[in-house]
Amino acid sequence: MTVSIRRLEEADRSRWQALFQGYFEFYQVDVPENGFDRVWNWIFDPHNDFWCDLAIRGDGRTIGFVHYQLWHSTLTAGMACYMADLFVEPAERGSGAGRLLVDNVVAFARDKGLSSVDWLTQDSNYAGRHLYDTYQPKSDFVFYTVATG
Repeated sequence: MTVSIRRLEEADRSRWQALFQGYFEFYQVDVPENGFDRVWNWIFDPHNDFWCDLAIRGDGRTIGFVHYQLWHSTLTAGMACYMADLFVEPAERGSGAGRLLVDNVVAFARDKGLSSVDWLTQDSNYAGRHLYDTYQPKSDFVFYTVATG
């Protein structure tokens, strides 16, 4: 099966939202109030360095997405790319769509002269980590989150 990658378009809202819902379910997290609308608006705000690309099967079905953004990397004193979210429908995992999405973000960062592409995943996301480990072994950094509200 052929899979291609393209930028999210306004007409993709319902399919993107269904996939994004699947992402929240995978991580067992509730969608924040107005969460879909807020992220959608980030993607289409020309003043916000936040993008979304889709994985599309040869038959036209959208099977995955990746969100990515720019961020300042103090360790490199330059801009880097943060891959915020990557999701491929469970039935489509192993199709190569995840690799194509990551490769697309890496190519974007390389073309922009960015220092790196960075991302997080849960330790227990074995399928995702199997893919991610083919790019680079996991780092020894530990991520913390402190809720403020």
